[in-house]
Amino acid sequence: MVHESSGVPDVFDPRIHAAGIPHDRFRALRDRTPVAWQREPEILGWPAGPGFWAVTRHADVVRVLKDPDTYSSCLGATQIRDPDPADLPFIRRMMLNQDPPGHHRLRRLVSRAFTPGRIERFEATARERARQLLAGAADGGGEVDLVRVVTDDYALLNLTDLLGVPPSDRGLLHTWTERVIAYQDPDEPPALDDGGRPVNPRSPAMLADMFGYAQELAAHKRAHPADDVMSVLATSELADAELEMFFFLLTVAGNDTVRSAAPGGLLALAEDPDEQRRWWTGGVATDTAVDELLRVHPPVLSFRRTATVDTALAGQPIRRGDKVVVFHASANHDERVFPDPHRLDLGRTPNPHVSFGDGPHVCLGAHFARLQLRVLHEEVRRACGGLELAGEPRRLVSNFINGLKTLPVRLRGPIAPPA
Repeated sequence: MVHESSGVPDVFDPRIHAAGIPHDRFRALRDRTPVAWQREPEILGWPAGPGFWAVTRHADVVRVLKDPDTYSSCLGATQIRDPDPADLPFIRRMMLNQDPPGHHRLRRLVSRAFTPGRIERFEATARERARQLLAGAADGGGEVDLVRVVTDDYALLNLTDLLGVPPSDRGLLHTWTERVIAYQDPDEPPALDDGGRPVNPRSPAMLADMFGYAQELAAHKRAHPADDVMSVLATSELADAELEMFFFLLTVAGNDTVRSAAPGGLLALAEDPDEQRRWWTGGVATDTAVDELLRVHPPVLSFRRTATVDTALAGQPIRRGDKVVVFHASANHDERVFPDPHRLDLGRTPNPHVSFGDGPHVCLGAHFARLQLRVLHEEVRRACGGLELAGEPRRLVSNFINGLKTLPVRLRGPIAPPA
């Protein structure tokens, strides 16, 4: 899986990432071709594309993310694969796929819902939820798949509490997230059109049921407001189409960020007994440890931009209209920024990782995600004496989300009862 003509390592094929972050390939790119041309062959039934520039050094990733005038989120949206041109106007309604100044307006509106006070009030609920889920894991005799029993439910239920989704509807959010995030994975076969071609899960046809639900929920919140994000959005200046797209963004990104980062961090601890011991004995601050776990296992692998003008990056000429894809996982392991980057160091500081992005599109829910991860790791430490891998984890087949489908572990005693 390399470019035969150039010897440039392939980092596009989603199946590569299912074996773990391809550190050897990223290292080769950072050292020799930090802005490298990648082919887009037909893979897993998805059609071939025109190719793109892979950006792998930390400084160049940050430069792209901070310069929306040169590297647009709007022109071709933010996924590597080109959307159907007919779908582009629809996809551009989402804040994620907009550039300033329109992006600033939407971000300002929705940020009113993500107040620190509202998020902090969820801490007690998240902590109790983590304790209950971990107690259920302990009831299994100490060997458990943490993804199935703990982290999937933890991320989803926290998000639905924040949004204000009724308990009876929570399964819908899981279904919609799987449809959008796991579309490259053979375990989640895509919907096909009449010609047998896969349908983009972000197309209007595939999102109609989610949008219909968003409008129903918004109407309910206007009549019965509560202390949740959808109550704020439903009574804001957002147009109906903007509200639908925000519900889509929050449902998918809000769920999968923690859903991917939580088991990834626990896997990193299970694979490093020395750092795990350092955490369990209180030898490192929680916030510092969480940031290091985010660095080594970023929830998002890549994001795409499109060049608005002819330009150059790291000495590589880039033409107007070219796709430019930043790889967060590579930037987080750049030796130019992180000493001994492949060593887990829970006390690492400074730690300028880009797991939540950078620039105008830095993750709106980063504070909420960090809170959930902090609480979960604290409660895992309280619930047991440590983690050991009990089998090989299974990863999501994706070049976008750094997801784990299973994480089999043994929970070492003593296992404390929930307080």
